[in-house]
Amino acid sequence: MIVDQTDTDKKDNKIAGLKIPTIIFGTSGLGNLFVALDDKAKLEIVKECIRNSNGTVVFDSAGKYGAGLALETLSKCLKELDIKDKNVIISNKLGWVRSPLTTAEPTFEPGVWKDLRYDAVQKISYDGMLECFEQGNDLLQGYIPQMVSVHDADEYISTATNEEDAARLYHDVLDAYRALSDLKKQGKVKAIGVGAKDWRTIQKIANDVELDWVMFANSLTILKHPNELLKFMQELENRGVVIINSAVFHSGFLIGSDYFDYKLIKPDTPEHQKLFQWRADFFKLCKEFDVKPAEACVQFALNAPGVVSVALNTTNANRVKQNVEMTNVQIPAQFWCAMKSKGLIEHGYQYV
Repeated sequence: MIVDQTDTDKKDNKIAGLKIPTIIFGTSGLGNLFVALDDKAKLEIVKECIRNSNGTVVFDSAGKYGAGLALETLSKCLKELDIKDKNVIISNKLGWVRSPLTTAEPTFEPGVWKDLRYDAVQKISYDGMLECFEQGNDLLQGYIPQMVSVHDADEYISTATNEEDAARLYHDVLDAYRALSDLKKQGKVKAIGVGAKDWRTIQKIANDVELDWVMFANSLTILKHPNELLKFMQELENRGVVIINSAVFHSGFLIGSDYFDYKLIKPDTPEHQKLFQWRADFFKLCKEFDVKPAEACVQFALNAPGVVSVALNTTNANRVKQNVEMTNVQIPAQFWCAMKSKGLIEHGYQYV
């Protein structure tokens, strides 16, 4: 059942004075994630995002998305639709800089991004952030991001070969945040956050950096919701740090895709077999209660502590309205009880 919620204040929250609705539109599809769309299809997606927004529309992007293609495409579409910068909020996750493509395909996340003309390299440092910010602004052509963050700090630190190296890389991350802090002090951005797949990296950064918001990816989902993460999310909420939940379908796997966390998988290992079996049981229960799997994933993600918004991405303009509607769906309590009894979510989970 969909609740007609024309007054979205119940779910809206503010990040450094910016009003954030319950849905943020991801733009990885504009950067040719998994499929290369033509310009007309991308324009229709952006148009539908704007048409279905109640008030200011919020887009989440990054220099990594299509090696800057998502930023470039977003600005092109906004200009064509004559959207003023005051009517759009852009979050740009910084950390990757467009670079020449010298190989058959981009070297970052091979096999994921399609038909790109550029590669991207990671630059996490004080100067690297400023370079990412300026390049992003150039690609956005007049639209300035109000929200910025260090992107994939977890992946950057994970390249360490020993503890000493890890400490050095983490120092780079702190230098990157020093640059973002300076941008905020200069009035060039309004809010500083962090986006990462490894929530423990977010936790470490949050202990050392004053953040306005955090974005979890592939972390708090209907499939995975560890107690330690839930406690951390509650701490963030108590501190007034806004949480945005993203990648709540695990790259589409939970709703039928064979990509899991940006990697193509097959049921050829015990770990993968377990994932496919979980999904089969989940689908069966959804059918029994007449609940759409995507709606269950979104509502679970929204109802976690501290979460004010979900970031959803689509490569189909016709699905934009459905994505918005999913944030207002009510899931029967009996469904959640059945999920617990079947062991598909933790039995003691208290937020649904």
